[in-house]
Amino acid sequence: MSAARTSRTPLPGIGVRYDLTTREHRHLSVVAHRDGSRTLSAYRRDDPDACALSVHLTGSEAEALVDALKPTHHSPTLLSTTELGLVAERIELSGASHWNGRLLGETRMRTETGVSIVAVLRRAEAIPSPGPGFRLAGGDTLIVIGTREGVEAAAATLGRE
Repeated sequence: MSAARTSRTPLPGIGVRYDLTTREHRHLSVVAHRDGSRTLSAYRRDDPDACALSVHLTGSEAEALVDALKPTHHSPTLLSTTELGLVAERIELSGASHWNGRLLGETRMRTETGVSIVAVLRRAEAIPSPGPGFRLAGGDTLIVIGTREGVEAAAATLGRE
């Protein structure tokens, strides 16, 4: 039995598209919109460019679907941020960003948006809990946590050129 093939494509200003090709050669995609909603699409087997089904899900509907799909053995120590009104998201810093080469503290991210940057992914390295003296670089992926509104504001701030 062959493994499913997956890919991830950033959609600037929209979110991220995840594509899955199953072992039966069926193509599925999920667009994770920045507002927390999801669009789930399934494509025809005889024409992989023809969408056979597309369903738009609210954030809570998508969470209910994920709960139905994931294993029943949940760890009681895992934080479910959506139940607390928080979201965790990846924000990619472009090379053209105003913040490329600047210190993290200069963004005033927590003060201005209420969002915490909990880690930065750079190449094959993860930098947990970067301090205000951490220098940002184009290509960095910032792992942020905060309210949906705060994360939206953070993405707008970090996307500034």
